[in-house]
Amino acid sequence: MAKISLSSSGLAEDVLQGIRDEADELQLVTFTIGEQYGVPISQVQEIIRVGGITKVPNSLPYMEGVINLRGRVLPVLNLRKRLKLPEKEISQESRIVVVEASTKVIGLLVDAVSHVIKVSSDVVERAPEEVLEVDSDYITGVCKLKNRLVILIDLERLIRRENIEIPQGEGRNGS
Repeated sequence: MAKISLSSSGLAEDVLQGIRDEADELQLVTFTIGEQYGVPISQVQEIIRVGGITKVPNSLPYMEGVINLRGRVLPVLNLRKRLKLPEKEISQESRIVVVEASTKVIGLLVDAVSHVIKVSSDVVERAPEEVLEVDSDYITGVCKLKNRLVILIDLERLIRRENIEIPQGEGRNGS
């Protein structure tokens, strides 16, 4: 991780050069759902504990339900079910990662949130076509770290592909 500090000269140009050097870095929020996955931190609004999920009848099998987040109703997608991984009970470590993509805000239920990491874009490889199914086009690549791999998810594709309808709250005048 690169740390930005004021140079001894105090010149903005010296500080900006350090920022330019970081331009090819990705900042990711990593989480587990069996394996390590990551999404760009710029798309993560917040991470909350699991609770108060209301089931919605006749919804998709991997839609866990909806939550009320400070007066806003958000759908919660169970990412484990969506990726067709074996089911696992919600635990103390389980979290809902609230993300924004395709102008929609949605919660992703994950087993645990791991870290926020900075990685150089040169450690990211495209996902091998042989391991992707037709409906996994939202997996954009694999980040190779020292002791693990992190699968990168394109939230725009995931949410657009699901055509998830976001409930609209009523205005103050009931409109």
